[in-house]
Amino acid sequence: MNYISVGGWKIPHFTTSAAVVGTGAAGYNAADSLYSLGVTDVLIITEGRMMGTSRNTGSDKQTYYKLNLSGGVKDSVYDMAKALMRGGSMHGDIALTDAALSARGFFKLVGLGVPFPMNEYGEYVGYKTDHDETTRATSCGPLTSKYMTEALERTVFAKGIPVYDRHRVIRILTENGEAKGLLTLCPLEANGENPMGLCLFSAGAVVYAVGGPSAIYADTVYPPSQTCSMGAAFAAGALGANLTESQYGLASVDFRWNLSGTYQQVLPRYISTDENGEDEREFLREAFESDEEMLHAIFSKGYEWPFDPKKTVAGGSSRVDLAVFREKQRGRRVFLDYRRNPSAVDDNGALRVEKLSEKAREYLTNSNALLPTPIERLEKMNRPAIDLYASHGIDLYTERLEIAVCAQHCNGGLAVKNTRESVSLENFYAVGECAGTFGVYRPGGSALNSTQTGSLFAAIAIAKKKKAFALPSEAVLSDITDEIKILCGMTGGDLSRNEILSRREEMGKRMSACAAFLRNEDKLRLAFDECREELLRFEKDYRLRDASCMTDAMINRDILQTQLVYFGAILDYIADGGKSRGSYLLVRDGDGDLLSAVPEIDTAHAAFVQNTALGHDLTVKSFFEPVRALPESDQWFENVWNRFRKEN
Repeated sequence: MNYISVGGWKIPHFTTSAAVVGTGAAGYNAADSLYSLGVTDVLIITEGRMMGTSRNTGSDKQTYYKLNLSGGVKDSVYDMAKALMRGGSMHGDIALTDAALSARGFFKLVGLGVPFPMNEYGEYVGYKTDHDETTRATSCGPLTSKYMTEALERTVFAKGIPVYDRHRVIRILTENGEAKGLLTLCPLEANGENPMGLCLFSAGAVVYAVGGPSAIYADTVYPPSQTCSMGAAFAAGALGANLTESQYGLASVDFRWNLSGTYQQVLPRYISTDENGEDEREFLREAFESDEEMLHAIFSKGYEWPFDPKKTVAGGSSRVDLAVFREKQRGRRVFLDYRRNPSAVDDNGALRVEKLSEKAREYLTNSNALLPTPIERLEKMNRPAIDLYASHGIDLYTERLEIAVCAQHCNGGLAVKNTRESVSLENFYAVGECAGTFGVYRPGGSALNSTQTGSLFAAIAIAKKKKAFALPSEAVLSDITDEIKILCGMTGGDLSRNEILSRREEMGKRMSACAAFLRNEDKLRLAFDECREELLRFEKDYRLRDASCMTDAMINRDILQTQLVYFGAILDYIADGGKSRGSYLLVRDGDGDLLSAVPEIDTAHAAFVQNTALGHDLTVKSFFEPVRALPESDQWFENVWNRFRKEN
């Protein structure tokens, strides 16, 4: 590290062959893989080592998706790739990469000590997951991604790869369509010659592993500590892909956690109260024609957790989500209660087994869980799911669990090639959730697989290029000077950190109101215009009381940039004739009576990937690219062997 003088500031200057941004499962694996492939001049930058989604989120038994590795189940790389593509709008070469490298990534994690369950014969058994017809799923329990992150972190630390903590990326530096490095804010580096703690990282390649657009929503299951970082990539010229496609579902709100799997399959009681927690009533029956239909829908939410417009018709499991949303519209709070059965299946504190569907009865029987109450059934099948809440001060034995329909995962993200290099910004790679590699639907757990396969393939591509960093050119120095002018222009006001956070909360409410699992074109247009106007006024509206507020202000800028591109992408999709699909319902005439509406389901766009760009003038434009077909890869050993030896 040395220092460089720019714009009157003396700022730390770090140089590296590869800079990885993010300390989740994808970021750590990218750095570790680069080092193992010979790129030992690699470093990691993070806003907060303990802050990301990988370390802080999960579900009842968080799923990892991989090739079948047990018993007589027939499977192949192509079968898995086809399953990944089945949801529509996913490129075939990316699906093939995710399938081909899945076993390699999985066994690396096993070797690092991630406790995936193995039977007495050494087989890694699996189970069915969302949007899949076989048994590729496995799990370590509620904390699978946390275990992955910790195991990868240990090997990164053992290799001595430096991790620069408390660095917020505020600008990706580019020249002639190529990433050259990063500007960060780090309070630890602030001094009289560098009042904001600005730092420069010059890199031969940038690997972006910053996770999804976590803070753009108010109703979200992303950890509160994680903030959005995708705006900087859009501003640098990286295209977005499938930004219309995210997943939403039921989650707890005091402690943010997905409520899928056994949390639903034990048949908890859904209740609502007034704002003070009084006037308790069961409301879910209003959304169904019979008790049996309602009970089966609750059970089905376990493996049909994401909201799906196809499942909002009579008897569908997503009517549960709509009923929860409608109850909250009425100004009521909604809870799951594991202490008592739903009244439709309760017999003086016991379970009326004859009221259950055959599938629910078989599941509970096979799990030895035909017990009187939901909490007893949950304890029998998945005690760690109870312990998890207890570790966060919530006792499911004695209290209700407040819930909402929340944003959980972005299937879209930054548009990349199968190497995970950006399609529009050279030497810039996106891995993990911020990479737009998935389509409309995806098998549960495929995101964790992609953190490993995508980051490995990016590392392989970077290692082959062997591109060294370049010292900042006059053009890059000019961009740094421009950013310094922006930072200086935002000082001398009276805006406090609390006011910045309050504005962030309002931004999230705007996004959740019109661009989450329910979408309304009129509201979207208004939100787009408001968001664009806030960006145009940003430097004037964010005159800060002191420099310590700058990082939070830059987070707000990134959120606004990201929201603008997402709003624009959704509006472009609607303008192209797009309808409801995936995990959202397009509402034409206000919110109306959602439970009686028949959704119009989109089929025309499944053969396309929507790419979206942010213009320098804050315009947003999209184009629809035909899905790249599943490649017919070369299977002749001698040819592959010879080519591999030459390339490596």
